[in-house]
Amino acid sequence: MALRLIEMTVCAEHKDAVFDILEQHPWKNFWQEQSVDNKVLVKFILPADDTESVLDAMEKRLSGEKDFRILLIPVEASIPRLESDTELSGEQTTIEPAKQEKSNVSRISREELYSDIQDLTSLSRNFIVMVVLSTLVATIGIARDNVAIVIGAMVIAPLLGPNMAFSLASTLGDTELGRVAVKTGSTGTLLSVGISIAIGAVLTIDPNVHEISSRVGVGVGDIVLALAAGSAGALAFTTGMSSALIGVMVAVALLPPLVTVGLLFGSGEGKMASGALLLFLTNMICLNLAGIATFLLQGVRPLSWWEAAVARKATYRAIVFWGLLLTALIIVVFLSQGRS
Repeated sequence: MALRLIEMTVCAEHKDAVFDILEQHPWKNFWQEQSVDNKVLVKFILPADDTESVLDAMEKRLSGEKDFRILLIPVEASIPRLESDTELSGEQTTIEPAKQEKSNVSRISREELYSDIQDLTSLSRNFIVMVVLSTLVATIGIARDNVAIVIGAMVIAPLLGPNMAFSLASTLGDTELGRVAVKTGSTGTLLSVGISIAIGAVLTIDPNVHEISSRVGVGVGDIVLALAAGSAGALAFTTGMSSALIGVMVAVALLPPLVTVGLLFGSGEGKMASGALLLFLTNMICLNLAGIATFLLQGVRPLSWWEAAVARKATYRAIVFWGLLLTALIIVVFLSQGRS
């Protein structure tokens, strides 16, 4: 059972409000400390699935207070162990139907999800270095037709963050997160293509090797793979699972086709490069479309009603946009296959 430690700072006169909210949720091990300046530090442990409803209730009730702050800390272990939900709060209360329905979806809180994805989206020096290294390794692996080297490149490719961030931004209607995701993702894409073009112009590239020839066209299997990768990536974040292996799966759909585009273009194989580019674009569209759908199914929503209204419009527009692009690309694929 995944647990979270909640630490809250609140004015002493609002301590009872915290108790009122906690009575509606299971909790374990409650602590409080009184400070000299009329502040109270409150700590308690919750199941990860219940953190979002508690945090939302606390924010709605106390966010206007001057000294209010909440810290959420993942609990790696508990001694003694908490074997089941029955070891949480023994006091049973009536839960509203909406809350009961929401609890059926097992995921971490919206704020924790946002923080996890935001950390992987910033255009930092480490991101640039990892893009360069993963591209270098991938170009060498593809040029040598060595699948093991290509897999190694996908392990270190930092392409999961920007794509998942854009999907989350579309779901929440967060313009700022979307802008950062586009900036970071575009920078990584252009940098990867530029490096692979330079390598393709220097090295002798055989377009008939399997690692290249398998990525110069789009099939139904490629679309299914990209949809599955996008859904798996979003699900991994919402459930608090490790995103490392999911990042490899996303990289399968993005990094190799992208590097293939650069290698073929740099070596003068423009027609084959266009096929690889079509594969990359199809995969990117499917990743974002599946990511948005998964976040919606997991119940990721903004807190306030006006933010939710904005988010619904943004999500609808994003689904229509990516859906139309995917339809157009599928038509192009079928037309190109009919001509060949």
